[in-house]
Amino acid sequence: MIETGDSMESTKTAGVVGVGLIGGSIGAGLIAAGWTVVGYDADPDAVRVATDRSLVSQFVGTIDDMVAAAPDIVIVAAPPAATIEIVTRFDTDLPIMDVAGVKVPVVAAASHLPAFVGTHPMAGRETSGPSAASAALFRGASWVVVDGSDPTAEAAAVGVIEALGARVVRMSAEDHDSAVARISHLPQLVSGALLAAASDSAGAIDLAAGSFRDLTRVAASQPIPWVELLKANSNAVLDAIGSLKTRLALIEAALLSDDDSLLTLLATGRETRRMLGAPVAAVRIALADEPGEMAKVGHALETSKVDVRDIQMRHAPHGGGGVLTISVRTGEEGALAHALEDAGLLLVT
Repeated sequence: MIETGDSMESTKTAGVVGVGLIGGSIGAGLIAAGWTVVGYDADPDAVRVATDRSLVSQFVGTIDDMVAAAPDIVIVAAPPAATIEIVTRFDTDLPIMDVAGVKVPVVAAASHLPAFVGTHPMAGRETSGPSAASAALFRGASWVVVDGSDPTAEAAAVGVIEALGARVVRMSAEDHDSAVARISHLPQLVSGALLAAASDSAGAIDLAAGSFRDLTRVAASQPIPWVELLKANSNAVLDAIGSLKTRLALIEAALLSDDDSLLTLLATGRETRRMLGAPVAAVRIALADEPGEMAKVGHALETSKVDVRDIQMRHAPHGGGGVLTISVRTGEEGALAHALEDAGLLLVT
């Protein structure tokens, strides 16, 4: 603990190893929540950007220096292989949590640590590095905490997660790796396959609109970290691929069938998708490539007082504005549409 000022109030301190997108966002979020954050990164450029953006309170020269400073918790925010290397050489009773996207090999590598907690925030972006970090990245997100950790260490990790505005989900390392193989790792592979399939058809990419762009959004991610992650979770990913092959075979058979099996498959998918969140209605706005367009949108949101659930921007392929999609609670789309039109904006139907 660090004593601050005349009030002698205790300030929680976190050590963050790795200040890329995730580590930098953790640092920024904890600082916003009143924590002191000690950072370490082997990349001088990452240190410079994180310093310029105040993602950490101060940097130390080595990981050993960080441990010697005795923070309330050490957070290892590195890719799986680097995380395994780091936790393997740790020798400390300090609470330590990691945030790698695969848990079975990491938890095994940290089995010698009495106060280790395996975790994984279900949040991220297509861009990487500290320049993309945001204090708000984890607000409302699910954050997995692996079962079986020391209770005191787990409480420290949960304190970090809750300070960042995320929701704790407890599960085993095996269940986590199986789940993310299906909802994160497999979609990454499928998005690339969809783009490759579209590229094989002349003119298809030029026709791609909202649904295709949504399905392939994650393909914009940096490929090198994904190769490591997919390899680290290869058994679960291969199992997920096998499951998808079975589903595609069912779809193929349904297409060739004269019964209602295709309708049943599509209806089941629709119902499952609706379970992911409250029903929403989308309002699409054509934005011109000129100053003040987003200000008009902001004014319309303020005057209509709608409950915004999602915002997506699709830029025109060659510049010149684009289409902004705002998803709101069902029943509120009319109020937003009227406010947008009153602001002089053109809606896309």
